[in-house]
Amino acid sequence: MLVLHAHTLAGRPPATAPATRYLALQEGRIAYDSVGEGPLVVMLPGLGDLRQEYRFLAPLIAEAGYRAVTADVRGHGESSVGWPRYDAASVGQDLLALIDHLGGPAFVIGNSFAAASAVWAATQRPSAVAGLALLGPFVRPAPLNPAVTLALRLMMSGPWRVRAWTAYHATLFRSGKPADYAAYSASLRRNLAEPGRFAAVRALMFRDDQGIDERLAHVRAPSVVVMGGADPDFPDPEREAREVAASLHGRHVMLPGIGHYPQAEAPQATLDAILPTLRQAFGPEGDLG
Repeated sequence: MLVLHAHTLAGRPPATAPATRYLALQEGRIAYDSVGEGPLVVMLPGLGDLRQEYRFLAPLIAEAGYRAVTADVRGHGESSVGWPRYDAASVGQDLLALIDHLGGPAFVIGNSFAAASAVWAATQRPSAVAGLALLGPFVRPAPLNPAVTLALRLMMSGPWRVRAWTAYHATLFRSGKPADYAAYSASLRRNLAEPGRFAAVRALMFRDDQGIDERLAHVRAPSVVVMGGADPDFPDPEREAREVAASLHGRHVMLPGIGHYPQAEAPQATLDAILPTLRQAFGPEGDLG
């Protein structure tokens, strides 16, 4: 286990955001953007969030000599709504289609729930996924108290659902929020208020991802688990990181004092944690740093 001290918090995102591109699939379209050149790195955001959660990390990955692609998962951000299914396998299928479209293989970075889709893709078609970085990953069953489940359903269903979700989102940063967080949160709130958006969030929240944990041991790509030491979504973040990494036969890196979104809260430390596995996946020629 490696511990990195995340002393550098996020500043402001690049002045010019990359242009949105779209991949048309049979059931809808996936929005993504791209910056940099080199071996392909694809990043998927967590539940109820935007691909711009990687707005600090993606430029750092590009500067290190990679093509950094961030994508909105189905129903989220600028991707279309109204998909028939919302689960890890379905998002994983979208991921594989995007990798094919971009000319993979790809190193995949998945945050939170999207880590399960990254694991699904890596085991479904190993040739497409050169490596994995799982950030605060939900890849194992997490039984909830029935009262908690009821409270979540109420929060996710009432007219207050968008504000309740963004208020919860704000609690997931522990060492400090990014300098642009107020503007980012307002943008997230506007997006989730669009027709169909919160239905996708709710469907993903209560999805059935049976079998993802059984796939962990079958991942053959180089893997790293990056976990904030103060991630409030896990009762024992270090234990979760250690056990998931052991199942993957990979590494785990703890970022002390960091919450659920290390890529936004401590992007440089997150890059430092990922780079050794990224270099292992593609070789030193993929790095210019």
